[in-house]
Amino acid sequence: MADEDKSQQTEQPTAKRLEQAREAGDVVKSQEVSAFVLLAGGTLAIAMFGKSTAMGIGNLLTMFIEQPEQMSVDGAGLISMGRGVMLHLALVLAPFTLVLVIAGLAGHVLQSRPGFSPQKLLPDFGKISPLAGFKRMFGLDGWVNLLKGLLKIAIVGMAIWTQLWPARGMLDAILAQTAVGVMADMNHLLFRVLFAALIALGVIAGADYIFQRIRFIQRNRMSKQDIKEELRQNDGDPMIKAKVRQIRQERARKRMMAAVPGATVVIANPTHFAVALLYENGKTAAPICVAKGADALALRIRAVAEENDVPVVENPPLARALFASVEIDQAIPAEHYKAVAQVIGYVMRLSGKMAPQAPG
Repeated sequence: MADEDKSQQTEQPTAKRLEQAREAGDVVKSQEVSAFVLLAGGTLAIAMFGKSTAMGIGNLLTMFIEQPEQMSVDGAGLISMGRGVMLHLALVLAPFTLVLVIAGLAGHVLQSRPGFSPQKLLPDFGKISPLAGFKRMFGLDGWVNLLKGLLKIAIVGMAIWTQLWPARGMLDAILAQTAVGVMADMNHLLFRVLFAALIALGVIAGADYIFQRIRFIQRNRMSKQDIKEELRQNDGDPMIKAKVRQIRQERARKRMMAAVPGATVVIANPTHFAVALLYENGKTAAPICVAKGADALALRIRAVAEENDVPVVENPPLARALFASVEIDQAIPAEHYKAVAQVIGYVMRLSGKMAPQAPG
């Protein structure tokens, strides 16, 4: 059943599915990227604080070597000395450690934004299952991790070797140098090795991140049914939406038909269009459309108008133009003022009322 479900997951994950995965703790995470950023942070820390850290530790060791007779090793003295040594080391190593902590956090934040997933705190007994462990070790991820580890050792090892092998003569002659010379040479060689390792690990980290991104997308692929369900959840059930739309249209139609008896005139095409207009001299700036319809609805508007003695004037061109250009409860466009005024004037003359002036 699982294989069947996987075979149906042919669609790219939506933004909502990816957000749900992130909330569940499933994110794109490459250990190689974290290792690269951590190594870069360590290199930066050595460049910034390496000398001061080495000098601080050296001064501490010098005290032990040069003045051992002045140290009290009884109970209270030993505890006091231990506290002093720990405090001194903490102060010396604090900047170096801070840079490493920031680099460690940055390695994760750069790959995915921070989040908290309570599901990750729940016990997962499947992880202690021997069968599940066997599948992890000999499954695709296990083989990929093994291959990745071997490649990393080979590539990083080769990069470091390219720096150490040319310097083998310097290493042979190191005992003949002064302490300052040894430190300078070792510092230079250390940075060469670190930069070579950074370049090699950067290539591995980039490739691994792309691989992890592809696996992440594959894990969260969706079936066509999943897409439909998500659309239904976001937009609502199409059947319910259609029913609600039908109810709204029916109510709007009833309100519109209720306004026809109060209309001033209905301008109609004999069978296709009907537009009911309301004009009250001195109260409305321009005639207002209170109802309109086509085909069967047009015939219904005409019937209601005739039942309530509302004049129906057949003017096919004007009826078509008004139907296309005016909405319910809106005034007619200015370009139709003259033609409509003539119709309303004609109606009012028939009823014995004063003919209105053309609007505008």
